Amino acid sequence: MPPPPPEMDQVLKVGGGEDGQPRRTGTMWTASAHIITAVIGSGVLSLAWGVAQLGWVGGPAVMVLFGAVIYCCSVLLVECYRSGDPATGPRNRTYMDAVRASLGGFKVRLCGVLQFANFFGVCVGITIASSVSMLAVRRAGCFHVRGHDQREACGGSSRPYMLIYGGLQVVFSQIPDIHDMSWLSTLASIMSLSYSAIGIALGVAQIVANGEVRGTLTGVFVGAGAGVTSMQKVWRSFQAFGNIAFAYGFSFILLEIQDTVKAVPPPSTETKVMRKAVAVSVATTTVVYLMCGCVGYAAFGSESPDNLLTGFGFFEPFWLLDLANAGVVVHLVGTYQVVAQPVFAFLDRRAAAAAWPGSTALGRKRVVRVGSLSLTVSPFRLVWRTAFVCVTTAASTLLPFFGSMVGLIGAASFWPLTVYFPVEMFIAQRRVPRGSAQWVSLQALSAGCLVVSVAASAGSIAGVVEAFKAHNPLCWTC
Repeated sequence: MPPPPPEMDQVLKVGGGEDGQPRRTGTMWTASAHIITAVIGSGVLSLAWGVAQLGWVGGPAVMVLFGAVIYCCSVLLVECYRSGDPATGPRNRTYMDAVRASLGGFKVRLCGVLQFANFFGVCVGITIASSVSMLAVRRAGCFHVRGHDQREACGGSSRPYMLIYGGLQVVFSQIPDIHDMSWLSTLASIMSLSYSAIGIALGVAQIVANGEVRGTLTGVFVGAGAGVTSMQKVWRSFQAFGNIAFAYGFSFILLEIQDTVKAVPPPSTETKVMRKAVAVSVATTTVVYLMCGCVGYAAFGSESPDNLLTGFGFFEPFWLLDLANAGVVVHLVGTYQVVAQPVFAFLDRRAAAAAWPGSTALGRKRVVRVGSLSLTVSPFRLVWRTAFVCVTTAASTLLPFFGSMVGLIGAASFWPLTVYFPVEMFIAQRRVPRGSAQWVSLQALSAGCLVVSVAASAGSIAGVVEAFKAHNPLCWTC
């Protein structure tokens, strides 16, 4: 057998698994699946409510604008995967590694705090959304039997379902790392597109039943009859920005996803592969988001629920609602893992390299098979990953406000992780001259997004405060 060409030999040395890290086997399609799993999640279900606050003019325009900003900033970020030469330079395997290589100093610690706070917040939001969908399955059956007007009799709390979901995540959190979960991301991506399609189909059916397209150019009316004051209109519009930002949020794990892409022979690079993956993912999600948000608003107008599949604008066919909400839960199991795996990997590395080097507790592993699923379990991994799941589950039981929490998480993380750090790293790595047209354009983009992020955070905080007033944290049946 002839020896491999020199360029392929170099590729294998750089990124094929001979650097002491897991062998990378990902492709553009698996990377796209990871991104879609992380993006099309619980956020898509709140888009009809967001469009209702902004209207037919503002709603679609804001979604397209966010999609364009996310795409541009993601392209900047994937350029920072390697330092120096884009084909053979040192790999920045995580977001923090890229910040350390390009910016250094205090910004590394700031990035770490923001990124891991966002990981935690998103996992909390995912747990809330999953429990709401699980509760909706029971409620849909109750409405079908008792009648659509029995909202009080078919009520209940989502908190017990949070515990069930937490139990599922304890098992799935034992998946060793993100390299071993392509199958889960693929399944989750299929589920996300499936329940989005069901939501769109039900919305179209509702529009036909109504005999009209509902909604206005400017969104929810202000006045006594509408039940919304001028200030509430402002806060809710800002919160809608946060909901849309949350729906598009994936930059905080983009480099971790890029690190799963296998090395390819020059002139292609992981960066070129990820550019294609980002383009496919953002285009797909934008189309799905526009359809879900606009169809939901056309069906319900100003009465659009903050969760399209669980707000019970739809009652029948109940079995289809059950199928869609079951798909939401399956998808969010994968989303939780895509988001949490960087946290797991970070502490695993720190514990192995710095905290307890050579520890038998860290090194001892056992292979456990659950059906066709093979899990490699170690005592340390079992204890600490279970603890992480328990903490996110406990936090979810204290803050079961789906719409408000989605907006707050999206707004708070949008500017620093999606815009600021990618812009600053790109400027530093490419040595963009200060004051040049490119530098001014990038700084203007960052400043504009900062204003949007601050406004969205303010609106989302107001929404959380309003929801918390009617919340009893000790009641597990209401």
